[in-house]
Amino acid sequence: MEQYEPDRLSAAQLAAVRRSMTSGRGALTRRSMLRATGAGALAIGGLAGLSGCGIPPAKREGDGPASTDHSATEKRVVFSNWTEYMDVSEDEKHYPTLDAFTERTGITVKYTADINDNVEFFGKIQPQLAAGQDTGRDLICVTDWLAARIIRLGWAQKLDPSNLPHAYANLSQQFRSPDWDPGRAHSYPWTGIPTVIAYNARATGGRKVDSVSQLLDDPQLKGRVAFLSEMRDTIGMTLLDLGKDPGSFSDDDFDAAVARLQKAVDKKQIRRFTGNDYTADLDKGDIAACVAWAGDVVQLQSDNPDVKFAIPETGYIISSDNLLVPAKARHKTNAERLIDHYYQPPIAAQLAAYINYVCPVDGVRAELTKIDKSMADNTLILPDAAMAASSHAFRSLSGKEETAYEEKFAKLIGA
Repeated sequence: MEQYEPDRLSAAQLAAVRRSMTSGRGALTRRSMLRATGAGALAIGGLAGLSGCGIPPAKREGDGPASTDHSATEKRVVFSNWTEYMDVSEDEKHYPTLDAFTERTGITVKYTADINDNVEFFGKIQPQLAAGQDTGRDLICVTDWLAARIIRLGWAQKLDPSNLPHAYANLSQQFRSPDWDPGRAHSYPWTGIPTVIAYNARATGGRKVDSVSQLLDDPQLKGRVAFLSEMRDTIGMTLLDLGKDPGSFSDDDFDAAVARLQKAVDKKQIRRFTGNDYTADLDKGDIAACVAWAGDVVQLQSDNPDVKFAIPETGYIISSDNLLVPAKARHKTNAERLIDHYYQPPIAAQLAAYINYVCPVDGVRAELTKIDKSMADNTLILPDAAMAASSHAFRSLSGKEETAYEEKFAKLIGA
């Protein structure tokens, strides 16, 4: 029997996965930190296990295998999500927005917060997906690079627009057509994850830091600058500073970004490349300015008014966590109705008020203002038109590009 041969992982890709899981956005829970969006390599119990005897070849570049939809007779849906990624009642016994869905539709939700890391979760479901079997889940939430991989392998079902009227109408423009799922045929975003510039105003003497060029060249910041150890975030922000589009860059563009960063490393402008551990140093002022994840900034600002953020004129990188219906899911229509539920502005506002990530739903501001005006005014939760327009997604990579780029990036950061 023909076997599915997984993408082979280079030493640099394996190192990228380990960085994500130990010090990157994969290291902490959803409430306290964002996690790895950029490793791109499904190792360590993930794809590495797919080459065993008896697993059929994966269907590629298409929709997931057709399955019988039992939604009409089985009024239930099974939803796997990240920990701390759903609104919870004060007694921590109920999920209010899920309860509202059940009350309105009669569909019960088995909700499980069993995703702690993209790689780890994929290791749980890939044997069934590869074998063309039901994973036992009707809806999953994974980060964009993994969503792209699952869709490319043909392991996600194409969504029915007739079951998604609110989602289709209210999806924010900045998330509408990623290169890995044009027109959102298979996915809808749960949240957006911006990469911005953060600085400690006390450490900078009150000076604003608002460009990558400033991070790399300002002598007053020498030795007090940090960049992220996630390749897509650091290279993406540097590409933008060089006037290149992270959505359509070339090998030469990538090399130019690496060279730009290497120059700053050589002159000791950059103190270090970090995972989530930059937050403590930024809070204390040991790091004066850095490339940062917006979720960290929101949390740090609640305790330290000196922590500020800036969106460079050249733009910023944004990734997303995304809802998919796996191949062979039993309750596809019910899952689609649940996706659509979260694109109604009152429900979206309730969720955003709890999890504090970028809300991908247009028309939610008035509803969020009723809950907490300060959140409605926070552009890291509800980007204004100008901020949304300046967002850029890092393009999908081929396996060959992934290997080459991770190797070059690992050499740059000394990993």
